[in-house]
Amino acid sequence: MLPSRHFSVLILGAGINGIGTFRDLCLQGVDCLLVDRGDFCSGASEASSRLMHGGLKYLETGEFRLVRQSAEERNILLRNAPHYVTPLETALPVRSRFGGIVPSVKRFLGLKAKLNDRGSVITKLGLSLYDHFGRRFRAMPVHRFLGRQAAQHALPGLDPAISSVGLYYEARLDHAERLGLELVLDALADNPRSEARTYAGVCSAAGGVVEIRDRLTGEAHWITCNVVVNAGGAWIDEVNAALGLNSRYMGGTKGSHVVVDKPALLEALGGRMVYFGSADGRVNLLYPFKGKVLIGSTDIPVGHPDEARASDEEITYLLSVVREVFPSIPLSRADMVYSFCGVRPLPHADVGDPGAISRDHSIAEDKLPGTNVPVLSLIGGKWTTYRGFAEEATDRILAHLHTRRRASTADLAIGGGRDYPKSEAARARLAAELGALSRTSAETGERLLSRYGTRAKQVAEAIGRSDGRRLLSLPDYHVAEIAWIAAHERVRTADDILRRRTDIALKGEANERAKAEVEAIRRGEAAKVN
Repeated sequence: MLPSRHFSVLILGAGINGIGTFRDLCLQGVDCLLVDRGDFCSGASEASSRLMHGGLKYLETGEFRLVRQSAEERNILLRNAPHYVTPLETALPVRSRFGGIVPSVKRFLGLKAKLNDRGSVITKLGLSLYDHFGRRFRAMPVHRFLGRQAAQHALPGLDPAISSVGLYYEARLDHAERLGLELVLDALADNPRSEARTYAGVCSAAGGVVEIRDRLTGEAHWITCNVVVNAGGAWIDEVNAALGLNSRYMGGTKGSHVVVDKPALLEALGGRMVYFGSADGRVNLLYPFKGKVLIGSTDIPVGHPDEARASDEEITYLLSVVREVFPSIPLSRADMVYSFCGVRPLPHADVGDPGAISRDHSIAEDKLPGTNVPVLSLIGGKWTTYRGFAEEATDRILAHLHTRRRASTADLAIGGGRDYPKSEAARARLAAELGALSRTSAETGERLLSRYGTRAKQVAEAIGRSDGRRLLSLPDYHVAEIAWIAAHERVRTADDILRRRTDIALKGEANERAKAEVEAIRRGEAAKVN
């Protein structure tokens, strides 16, 4: 079959690693085709802890390069995506003074050791190193410590056995999926010769021609390219198999999270994340999330990424482990509004402890069978370091294409982060402007600004041109707002809107009535396009 189109680069996988590489390549003027078997950021990229963090725990295994890069990239994202990436004060509970010193030394030397107590000496050393690695592009204060009494006041209900609390800053990623989408939209605006296709996958590859078939329509396209990038995450080996390659690069672990509606716990956190080592040696976290509390996460080997689910055992564990920090605030299944699970794209490793597998990234290179076309598999990586990883991948691809980098993404604002207000007064003025554009109120303008950043102007104008109707099941959303998303944000299913273009599902509000309303609006917009 003759090829339908030639692209310089074919990127398979539209998780954050694939999207980041797509965005960087488009900035260099390289024509790319980005393909994913689902929606943008519909795999592990929508199932993370939703943090941009420097990786404090990686200090314990001596991964200093990764910690440095993570801290620097976190600070870059605070600057480039201020509408979705914001500072998050984090509390580290401490129960002893000298606990964990011997196990920490063993783990640093690569020896097996269970670390279930991180005393104040170890915690102070770790936070000092963390401050040091995050000094470049510093965007947040350095760490400090609270004694027992001050800690109890700051975090009401904290276990009295906790002797002190270390306070430092990470960053939260309020809407990961929208950040990924905006990177795609920015890339396509920079290079209209590039394309992005969702719900499409590789069916075959022969003689350098790759068959891509749309999973919703059945339509097939035959593509040739100069470079293939396999950004399939936990599915990398499966994607390589479809290309005719036999690889064993991946060995992912699943991480499950739950979102609970527990006002007492939300109030006790006081806007902070609590990041703590549990009695069984695991590391867990909980923090305020969209008016509720997100709790995570597990780290369990999984046979195939398609089999990953948040099991009953994991949910029970996550709900119960909070008692180790807040014993007076018990949680039950009735408090849970949502659970989700993803598979970390970790490299294959024969180790007993999943937590010991490196979270660093690497690139493996093969050839498309019967050709000299390189296939680059992006192994590992995480949300925090996606930009740096994409930059490394892009530089390698540019070398294969015999061309040079013309620009960097390091100082490039993302989507609704462009011209984002830098003060509360400027934010209030913009919210009032959005309220006027939408013919509603400053309160609605603030809500739109928090959802879309400065892209909210287009949404507000759409609402202002409409009859002002709201969804019956979701009165916080206007019909025109959902219609605008369906028409302008590359939506193909109602699930795209409920789970990734909005936070409806994350807040536990994607009931059958909401699904029906959203689907009716989506179909109406699709009919107009067609």
